[in-house]
Amino acid sequence: MPLDVILLVLFGALLHATWNAIVKAGSDKSLDAALISAGGAVSALPFLAFLPLPQASAWPFIGASAILQFAYFQLVAAAYRAGDIGLVYPLMRGCAPLLIAATSGFILKENLSGGALAGTMTICAGVLTLALEARRGSSRAVMLSLANACVIASYTYVDGIGARLSGNAVSYTLWMSLLPPVLLFSWAVSQRGTIAVARHVRCNWWRGLIGGAGSIASYGLALWAMTKAPVATVAALRETAILFALVISITVFKEKASVWRYVAGVVIAIGGLVLKLA
Repeated sequence: MPLDVILLVLFGALLHATWNAIVKAGSDKSLDAALISAGGAVSALPFLAFLPLPQASAWPFIGASAILQFAYFQLVAAAYRAGDIGLVYPLMRGCAPLLIAATSGFILKENLSGGALAGTMTICAGVLTLALEARRGSSRAVMLSLANACVIASYTYVDGIGARLSGNAVSYTLWMSLLPPVLLFSWAVSQRGTIAVARHVRCNWWRGLIGGAGSIASYGLALWAMTKAPVATVAALRETAILFALVISITVFKEKASVWRYVAGVVIAIGGLVLKLA
């Protein structure tokens, strides 16, 4: 992978860990997840007029992605209600590239080089090391994290293909961001009522705007990278966000970290280096 692609994916990984921390820190994780989704859409709107429309063949993928993103944000909120970010985030994010690496040859006909496969598997091994902590965490948190890993792998495929068909990965990303908040807030209003949702938005809009801008920038960088490198390799490198999440979990949330979290962090870093050298 070219160095510029690697650096931009790593920057996107930092942004991704940061907006997840915003959700974790919030008092109402479901509504905060919806706010961040809406913040991403608001951040996208000013740029739409300056970009070409995605090709017609990409629009079914935009629709499918919106449904998967709705499921993703719901599971993010549920997982953070159930467990620590230091356990939930690595399992949720790290199992997805393992699924992609195992299936991309069949689905996308992409054959990874030996070095790229080694780097991908090393990162996944580091993530799965955290499963050794599962017995200390909530079983519900673990199950929700694994379920979301399947959703992440699914929308990664959908958007990886859609971005390539669209003719412009940035345009695809911005248009893709518009529908999920509509679904999320419609669901929230149906469950909580308009007054409760409006009150939360009025008090926490800034969280959504900051987190949403980071979310859309992070994912846009990843989709752009997927037009330059194999999807499985980009997906694995993006999960170095786990390193940032581990640092945030310890320094910001003061979560207790066992030795396995540190071991996992080192293994993930080694995997990122292997990808660079591949």
